Amino acid sequence: MAKIGILTGGGDCPGLNAVIRGVVKSAVGRGWEVVGIEDGFDGFLHPEKCRPLGLEEVRGILPRGGTILGTSNRGNPFAFPIMREGKVELVDVSDEVRSRILQLGLTALIVVGGDGSLKIAQEMMRRGVPIVGVPKTIDNDLLETDVTFGYNTALETATDALDKLHSTAESHHRVMVLEVMGRYAGWIALESGIAGGADVILIPEIPYDIDRIRDAIIARCKRGRRFSVVVVAEGAYPKGGNRVLKEAAGGKSVVERLGGVGEALSRELGGVLEMDIRVTVLGHLQRGGTPSTFDRCIGSRFGVKAVELVEAGAFGQMVCLKGRHITSVPIEDAVRSLNLIDPSGEMVRHAEALGIMLGR
Repeated sequence: MAKIGILTGGGDCPGLNAVIRGVVKSAVGRGWEVVGIEDGFDGFLHPEKCRPLGLEEVRGILPRGGTILGTSNRGNPFAFPIMREGKVELVDVSDEVRSRILQLGLTALIVVGGDGSLKIAQEMMRRGVPIVGVPKTIDNDLLETDVTFGYNTALETATDALDKLHSTAESHHRVMVLEVMGRYAGWIALESGIAGGADVILIPEIPYDIDRIRDAIIARCKRGRRFSVVVVAEGAYPKGGNRVLKEAAGGKSVVERLGGVGEALSRELGGVLEMDIRVTVLGHLQRGGTPSTFDRCIGSRFGVKAVELVEAGAFGQMVCLKGRHITSVPIEDAVRSLNLIDPSGEMVRHAEALGIMLGR
């Protein structure tokens, strides 16, 4: 009888519970045991955070957002943060994690996460831990899968916000700036902008020119359209400039935190436009809420496929979607780089053909 562990790492997103439920129901149906690891890899450092998961524990969680196991985007066992004299120091606790996995008697570990979590999983594989990966990120920036679960729900949230901002923008003749997530990949901004009828879309892959944006908004006013809706990814930045940071790395933060590009853009536009400009930051609203039908379905199927890979002994593989089929690819292929938007690609060309300004 197999005994498998499952953890959810990195930022939370809708659909995580669907994956957990899919793993548990599929594994229990085989007569296997499942151990849930709380708070990502951090859970291995605390015995009380490793608990059995059965059918009763996953009952009713399918429509719930977040993750019943909790998560952490700071839990890298190869660079684990501890506070010493008021400063963050990174230490390697991977041997402790590996020892705990052995003590638990796990046949395999299913790691549900994005680029960072799966890179950690790959390193743990090299230390002899049998791992299967499941791709999760609202940014949709993982290679080798057509889509990651969580992205669809985040996209719906952003598009709904744009729909609501349109009416108030038009009523008050304002420029409405919507800041969405997207550190390096602008998929949420681009797809929600197209679906939500945005006039300007700014993404990290295309550094923007404030003068071109000003000209586009003025041109709309001359055509009688006295308002504009701008959607900007948090990682977007001007030509010759840098990303806007909310908090730099160091101190209490292990990694830099982005945030504030909407306000920065508002100030820039305020200096070149005689229009009222307002900013809305969606922030973690994009990570929360009930998962969409698509994310519930794909999350459930990903969970089942992960168990099938464990059964086949196909370790070091990541579950993925190719067309309409669930298959798998090596984790190392999925994390070799990020899935970024091609500035000259089809979707960008189609957005510009629709009259949307992309900052260039």
